Amino acid sequence: MPIVKTKKVITNLEPGQVMEVQATDKGSTADLKAWADSSGHQYLGTIEDGDVLKHFLRKASEEEAKEETKHEEVVNLDDLRKKIEGNEKISILDVREPAEFAFGHIPGAVNIPLGELEQRFEQLNQDDELHIICRTGNRSDLAAQQLTEKGFTNVKNVVPGMTKWEGPLNKN
Repeated sequence: MPIVKTKKVITNLEPGQVMEVQATDKGSTADLKAWADSSGHQYLGTIEDGDVLKHFLRKASEEEAKEETKHEEVVNLDDLRKKIEGNEKISILDVREPAEFAFGHIPGAVNIPLGELEQRFEQLNQDDELHIICRTGNRSDLAAQQLTEKGFTNVKNVVPGMTKWEGPLNKN
């Protein structure tokens, strides 16, 4: 939710103004960094205050801002479930945080949190049909864009994400 709320609030700021976003989700740091990078806004840093993360973002000027991009290749949950049930050769990358993954994930999915993807993308096979999933489709969209920039050509963002998944689940 931090990205959704940040997008709403930042539109009311003047260019150059700095906003503070408070969150308790450890994954919010990577999420906000990636979103800021994709939108042209500047991620300034994060301060930990107990269990609360205080993120600081600076609104871009019109010259700095860029149209927020979306990954073009999208798959819905029904299509993903059909591929799984049909034993098609696909790979599923879950970019949620380890705690989210532990409470329920698609069997066979690999967990690499969005914040670690840049350092761990070589663990993935570039030739695989790669389906990327998160909680709602936002982090997975950012991950799909990152992987495409790294040369992956068969990457699909799964929407709307695990919040609506009705297929089998593994729990750790």
